[in-house]
Amino acid sequence: MFKWANLFGKNEIERDILSPNGRIKYHFSLKSRHIYYSVTKNDKTVIKSSRLGFLIAGEEPLRDNLKLIREQKKKHAETIELQWGEDRFIPNNYNETAFYLTEDKDPKRIFTFRVRVFDNAVAFRYEIPPQPKFRQISIQDELTEFNIDLNSTAWKIPAYQPDRYEYNYEKNFVHDLSHSVHTPLTIRTPNGFYLAIHEAALYNYGSMTIKLDENNALKTDITPLSDGTKAHCSLPFQTPWRLIMLADSATELTTNRTMFALNDAPTQNFDWVETLKFIGIWWAMYVGEWTWAPGERHGATTEHAIEYIDAAVRLGISGLLIEGWNEGWEGDWLENGIHNKFTVATSDFDLERVARYARQHNVEIVGHHETVGFIDNYERQLEEAYNYYAVNNIHYIKTGYAGSMMLINGRREFHHSQLGVNHYQKTVELAAKKHIMLGIHEPIKGTGIERTWPNLLSREGARGQEYEGGALSPSHACYLPYTRLLAGGMDYTSGIFDLANSVKRMATTLARQLAYFVTIYSGMQMAADRPYIYEERFPEEFNFIREVPTNFEKTVPLAGEIGEYYVVARKDRNSDDWYVGGVTDENGRRMHISLDFLSTGVYEASIYSDADHAHYRDEQFAINKQTKRVSRNETLDLYMAPGGGFAVRLKKLS
Repeated sequence: MFKWANLFGKNEIERDILSPNGRIKYHFSLKSRHIYYSVTKNDKTVIKSSRLGFLIAGEEPLRDNLKLIREQKKKHAETIELQWGEDRFIPNNYNETAFYLTEDKDPKRIFTFRVRVFDNAVAFRYEIPPQPKFRQISIQDELTEFNIDLNSTAWKIPAYQPDRYEYNYEKNFVHDLSHSVHTPLTIRTPNGFYLAIHEAALYNYGSMTIKLDENNALKTDITPLSDGTKAHCSLPFQTPWRLIMLADSATELTTNRTMFALNDAPTQNFDWVETLKFIGIWWAMYVGEWTWAPGERHGATTEHAIEYIDAAVRLGISGLLIEGWNEGWEGDWLENGIHNKFTVATSDFDLERVARYARQHNVEIVGHHETVGFIDNYERQLEEAYNYYAVNNIHYIKTGYAGSMMLINGRREFHHSQLGVNHYQKTVELAAKKHIMLGIHEPIKGTGIERTWPNLLSREGARGQEYEGGALSPSHACYLPYTRLLAGGMDYTSGIFDLANSVKRMATTLARQLAYFVTIYSGMQMAADRPYIYEERFPEEFNFIREVPTNFEKTVPLAGEIGEYYVVARKDRNSDDWYVGGVTDENGRRMHISLDFLSTGVYEASIYSDADHAHYRDEQFAINKQTKRVSRNETLDLYMAPGGGFAVRLKKLS
């Protein structure tokens, strides 16, 4: 057993931890018995000296009177293979130092501060072991700072709001961040670096938000519980990794996968997990054709479900989402969600018959659990509800938490509090036991746990297309790759072709709807419109949706600026084919896309791009479609109209 008390402690130290390529330096210091850090890249400051530590309820702060009693260094280099995602292989190369610290005065508590420095990121966390008279703690505040140049530019959404993460991104100077904001928080420094402050491996702790502190430094603001504390933890305990992704350009930032590398490999067999593309009894309710609640226009009837299964077969789509099938949607469902029943179907829906019919036609049913945030009600039924789906061979569930707060143990809690985090994790782990895959709406943000739990295929966690009809601007989808999507895939409910519907008029062009299947990744990808729209009006355009994969080998960003435009190429994991997508804001752009990412040989390019007169307001359906042969030495000249985009399939010819 390690004898802490017998080691000589150091009260003043300076240590540099370099990235494997030597460009990034993490500087750790112990000064005046307090610990600090800073970060430079290419010898230019990214983060100035920033404090570390905790305030603990009923205890002295864990920040003062510190001394170093041991340090341990290691180098690590490996390549990780992800089961599904935007890239199959990601590097996990870093230099690590663990600093073992104690207080030089009573109560002489001990903890470890662990740092990893990658070629494109730095990460650190606190680890607190059990010790005499210190076995449980209540975190009052985490003092971790990110002391950025206040003249840096930030792209942010507010925290602690009724709609959780579902807000439009805004561009501000860091010195104007007067209220807490969510992570990932993307920042451009005056000396030209791009970074994103986020966290990885979030378990049993409140989600990290960021705010300016009294020192005018960005500081962690852990989402509180209803009792005012940040977290209650039994020791041993380790915080999530505090992650700072670093890049020289906005597009480089979009391929930073360090978040996944900071999570553990799976400890069980997940060979049964498969990504999915699906249609849904969903959008018809949004445009008023059907209702979630039972009645004359009820959407989730047995008859409608069978019709949609037949349509999925004709369209070549593997899955069908059914919403509104269970008891609890009557009246004001946001208020009445406490009465939702997750094993009782409405009188006009025969779940067993529908599931059997789907199985006969090789269509996966995506079950639906809308909790409205009434967690006490949901967890009482959770085991039985998952068993109900499992025995009916339903292997996918879309869960929802549409309430402004969660009701847990009879108290109102934030979705991203410690109790919320623990609830979401409970559903993921139970689903894994039942061989069920999840797509979570109104989720806790992604922190890379999909590496450990690959059955968590998708999340929402930002404004999606249900906000179309006036609450989304074309720039929104141009922010997402540089902000929200740094936290993993998102269910954006893409592929809505009925653009001019009077109830939900879309601020996009037709070509842009195809582009979303490339620019916004999801392991559960929805073709959200009604089948007859695809079959009767746009069968040729739907070919792209049918063909585009939900699992990629490699992602190559081609061009973009935050909030303005984004162009990306992705290679299919199961073939030599590539897919390219581009979206723009309210400004039209002509793009010259080099195909030098292709291998040698000839490809057939199927191109869907905006016509020269296309516009998201009044010429939404103006689209150019062409097919031609190309090679890696060529360039595609493509137009993106205001609010538009393009999509390209590059099929390798033998």
